[in-house]
Amino acid sequence: MIVIVNFGAGNLGSMLNMLKKIGQAAIVGNTAEDIEKAEKLILPGVGSFDAGIEKLNSSGLREILELQVIEKKVPILGICLGLQLMTRKSEEGELNGLGWIDAETKKFLLDSNQYKIPHMGWNELKIEKKSKLFTGMEEQENRFYFVHSYHLVCSSKEDVLVSAHYGYDFTCGIERDNIMGVQFHPEKSHKFGMQLLRNFSEKL
Repeated sequence: MIVIVNFGAGNLGSMLNMLKKIGQAAIVGNTAEDIEKAEKLILPGVGSFDAGIEKLNSSGLREILELQVIEKKVPILGICLGLQLMTRKSEEGELNGLGWIDAETKKFLLDSNQYKIPHMGWNELKIEKKSKLFTGMEEQENRFYFVHSYHLVCSSKEDVLVSAHYGYDFTCGIERDNIMGVQFHPEKSHKFGMQLLRNFSEKL
């Protein structure tokens, strides 16, 4: 079963509906018992970095999440802010992130006369390395829906899974062992999001 982690900062309904639409058993979990029984985890999130990490810390779920993800190697997919919280820190705030990925979350450095911030709308992906998360998607054009003002900068290129271009190339997805994350919203990305979530559910 997939457990969508409810720490008070996520758009949970649309994610749950998308998983049910593709026939995957999923629940929204907000207790340690929910997290313990997860075969896979999804960490969603919307809003600012500091508010997100504060909510996660105060939820009482951080310890059980780190036990499941770091020690037991349960596959986890971070989405949008959920991905950013996996990094060490963000230019958006002052608090430390989870530090599961050696990366920082940086603000887009773009000419405001040329590019609107946040980066919002559909964008194409470039797959940077082979991954079960993108099974069957390697030879096609993949378009996903974005809404964000910050993006990841990874210390190691080995962690970069997918990139996109908005003014310049930026990392929009990572993978290291059982830890995965995407900056875009698969639950809002129609057939592309359905395929990615189906791969996460069935291939990993």
